[in-house]
Amino acid sequence: MNDTVRTETARRLGALRRQFPELLAELAPGGRSPAVPGPPPGPSGGARSTAPLRLHISDAIRDITDGVTELEEAVHDRLDLPRPQRARAPRRIGRLLSLLDRIGRDAVLAEHVLDEARRMSRRCSRALGGSEAMTAVDGRCPWCASVSLRAFPERRAVLCINPGCRCEDPGCGCRTDPAHRHSWPQRELPDGLPHDPLGSGA
Repeated sequence: MNDTVRTETARRLGALRRQFPELLAELAPGGRSPAVPGPPPGPSGGARSTAPLRLHISDAIRDITDGVTELEEAVHDRLDLPRPQRARAPRRIGRLLSLLDRIGRDAVLAEHVLDEARRMSRRCSRALGGSEAMTAVDGRCPWCASVSLRAFPERRAVLCINPGCRCEDPGCGCRTDPAHRHSWPQRELPDGLPHDPLGSGA
């Protein structure tokens, strides 16, 4: 793991560890953490209602909790370490941070940890209302020929944002899912695009 990868991984994991408790506080309207017992539902001397859970927050918490657990277990397995003890996500993230030097000696593992750290920190930030950076890319989509390509540095990918874009693959989701967007990862960008549209410095 070079210094740039290590710094980026540490930054992403650190941000995730700081922001995850905010997700818990945002789970129910009013800012009450789900760890704090609330009043029982149902009538009690009059009508009473409980606030509905914010499902996109709940889904993000579940995804990140599972992701952090699976990532730590994968790191321990790859490094031939004992199975990690059960803990809440912020503590698991702290333990991953303490292993970055050892993770960095395995290039494949280091790349995987960085990818997951990016994914989970982005999911957390978006659930909390953050917006993802996006820039227009010179060039046309290879499928729809529209000037609709956008670079998403956080994802390290280029997407076509034209909702009418269709490709030649009969099994592609563009034919059945209105929300589907064609995308190309950094290593598989379409021909004819400007050099380094994602600003990777490569």
